[in-house]
Amino acid sequence: MQTNLAPEYKGTADGDAAEAILRKCVHCGFCTATCPTYQLLGDELDGPRGRIYLMKQVLEGETPTRKTQLHLDRCLTCRNCETTCPSGVDYAHLLDIGRKLVDAKVPRPLGETALRWALKEGLPSPLFAPAMKLGQLVRPLLSPALQNKVPAKQEAGQWPTRRHARQVLLLAGCVQPAMSPNINRATARVFDAAGIQTVIAPKAGCCGAVKFHLNDQDGGKSEMRANIDAWWPYVQDESGKPGAAGVEAILMNASGCGVTVKDYGHILRDDPAYAAKAARISALTKDVSEWLPELSVKLRDQVQAHTATIAYHPPCTLQHGQKLRGGVEQYLGELGFNVKVTGCEAHLCCGSAGTYSVLNPVLSYQLRDRKLGHLNETFGEAKPDVIVSANIGCITHLQSGTATPVRHWIEVLDEALQKSLSNQ
Repeated sequence: MQTNLAPEYKGTADGDAAEAILRKCVHCGFCTATCPTYQLLGDELDGPRGRIYLMKQVLEGETPTRKTQLHLDRCLTCRNCETTCPSGVDYAHLLDIGRKLVDAKVPRPLGETALRWALKEGLPSPLFAPAMKLGQLVRPLLSPALQNKVPAKQEAGQWPTRRHARQVLLLAGCVQPAMSPNINRATARVFDAAGIQTVIAPKAGCCGAVKFHLNDQDGGKSEMRANIDAWWPYVQDESGKPGAAGVEAILMNASGCGVTVKDYGHILRDDPAYAAKAARISALTKDVSEWLPELSVKLRDQVQAHTATIAYHPPCTLQHGQKLRGGVEQYLGELGFNVKVTGCEAHLCCGSAGTYSVLNPVLSYQLRDRKLGHLNETFGEAKPDVIVSANIGCITHLQSGTATPVRHWIEVLDEALQKSLSNQ
């Protein structure tokens, strides 16, 4: 794709980065075939190729409009297009730049601005947990729309107390401990059974994705730097040399957080104080599913056979963002679980996409219902006994549309381990 950047963007970090990405695009349109919003709306400007043209026009000096902003807003950032693209277009990073440039020139309506501010400040806030507890207490009195965002209170079980020589850091997350506390504790118990201790750095907080993708990129970067500072003592030895001792990895059990932390090195690449540290943190970051080859060997004799039918929804942030496919179903199958991925549109987004379900509820719920329809057909006419995923957003969103339990796959593995222990 030929480009001719406007003078205001030529020679800037954003302009140079965007131009390099744009020039990879060959206009083929393969991306539209796997774009969820294009499939729903049938509008070229609501597909990756159309949005790329819109961003190119802005970078070349055309004044963006509210319509430009809306088309970019409607992107889920599922990155399915990146998986499909034969030219390796780095669409997600281009979109981050495009949204930033458009929002700088197109003011939002007051109500929309207020909602976006509430989301970016409220979700990572320490006040989120008590607010969620209150919401769960009065959940039966809430409207259906609010009940969709407030999962029923969950019993989390105990955090393991054994110490092990091998350690991994776990990002607790901002919303997950309040909404689904059992996910983190189940993760710690599974790793404990494999002889690995799970550690949480007390000062680590939100991964930064919420603010960053709501175009408070400076706020998101501040949260990223704070996490790096919180984790750094765990990933270096006493001399200060990173990597010689300390934790083996930084573990993510929310794929939305994982894809962001793995991107710290890119996002902070121009920060002289944090570039090297950020790259080191990204290199250490692993999704919990990346440990399954080792876990499946160590836990094989400890897991009690599981007869339930399990439909697995791989989150976009896992299969497209982190390029991790096939591992969950393969290794859970080796451990005796009857788990399958739906044979239809397993690659498509469920519609959660972080704050998307709040900001674009109509499209989000259409995608949710479409996804649930396919998941319910995974085992033919019989609905699955449980649906599993790997991201808190997907789990909460899917659960809002079905009576079938929706859980993190690590919870199912932990439950099988606990049953086996109780029968010994």
